[in-house]
Parts: sequence; C-alpha cells; structure tokens
Amino acid sequence: MTARSAPDPRAPNPLSGMWRGRRVGLLGGSFNPAHQAHLLVTRQALVRLGLDEVWWLVSPQNPLKSSRDMAPQAERLAEATRVSSDRRIRPTIIETALGTRFTVDTLAELRRRFPLTRFVWLMGADNLQQVTRWKHWTRLFALAPVAIFGRPTYSLRAMSSTAAKRFGTRRIPVEQARDLAGMVPPAWTFIHLRHEPTSATAIRAARRASSRSSVD
Repeated sequence: MTARSAPDPRAPNPLSGMWRGRRVGLLGGSFNPAHQAHLLVTRQALVRLGLDEVWWLVSPQNPLKSSRDMAPQAERLAEATRVSSDRRIRPTIIETALGTRFTVDTLAELRRRFPLTRFVWLMGADNLQQVTRWKHWTRLFALAPVAIFGRPTYSLRAMSSTAAKRFGTRRIPVEQARDLAGMVPPAWTFIHLRHEPTSATAIRAARRASSRSSVD
C-alpha cells in the first residue's frame, strides 16, 4: 500500500454512541508537518478546556496556502499520528471523507453527523487576525465555541482584529474556559501560551537543507 492510499485508521465513526455528550476540540491545519507547537496547543486545550479528545483535522489542502512543498495528505496523517502519541489526540483526514475544503463547511457537517458532541474550534492568534478571509467567517463563530491560543508575535494584533471586535461581548474570561464547550455560540476565550519556536516552515527548510547536504 502506498502512502497516497493509506487509510485513516482512527477516523471518528458517527454511528458510534461513544461521542454522545463528549467534549471534542477541533484543530484544523495542513500539519505539514505536525510539530511541538501543535502538541502544546492540544495539551493545553485538553487541560484548560476540560476536553475528552482533540481531533487534528489534517486538511487535503488549505485554500489560503500554496500547494508548493505540500506533502501528500497520507504522509502528513502518518507523521501526525506518530507525533501525537496520545490516545486523546486523534489525527484524522475526515475532511476528505466529508468532501469539505472550508472550515465553516467542515464544522457544519461535523455538527450534522455528531449532533450530541460538544465541539470547540481551536486556533492560534494568527488565525484570529486573518479569519475574516475565511469563507463565511462569522458563521463559524455561530456554529461552535472558539478557543484562541496566543502566539507571541500575533497576540496583540489579534486582540485588536476585526473578529475580536465583532464578537468582543461574547468573550469569556479564561478562568471560565472549562465551561466553554457547553456554551451556546458565539462564545470564545483567549488562552496565553508560553513561546514555542517550532514551526512547520522551519522544519521543512531544515529538511531541504539536510537533503541538499546529503546529496552534495
């Protein structure tokens, strides 16, 4: 079996009753590749939001990113599975099965298929800053509570962004973050994190440099 045809061994089954009432965080992204910053956000989400699981939605292709240097989805899923190493973290390519490309469509379809699951959308401060570029971005906030995780170079600008101002009255104190999953959207909170310098861009650059040096 090639990497391109590898299955999704931990795809959540909507017919299973195990998701009834469970609190699940959704972290979308290219995961090209998955790395320590993804783990930091995920582990903090599990603890600070009181989640049962976090699903890593390994996207087919981010509409706002170039496909250049993008590894095949099956390879990204395999690496995410290796990196996650925690049964509460579920890397999945469920968006491929759903046939969705945009976050708002993915979230709407997940809510339809898992109507009794309490989803929380997780994203970094950099995405809060540019979420207005996303398809039907205001509807995203209406579909599920949102937890924003701080990034040192983006946090200040993110908190003065259009989205932060638009839903400013719906922000809850971080001390109430464990209640977020049970709240009626729109509802969101901002969680500060320690600095994690790892980035997918840097990892890819280092791998290219290593590959060139081994050839030379």
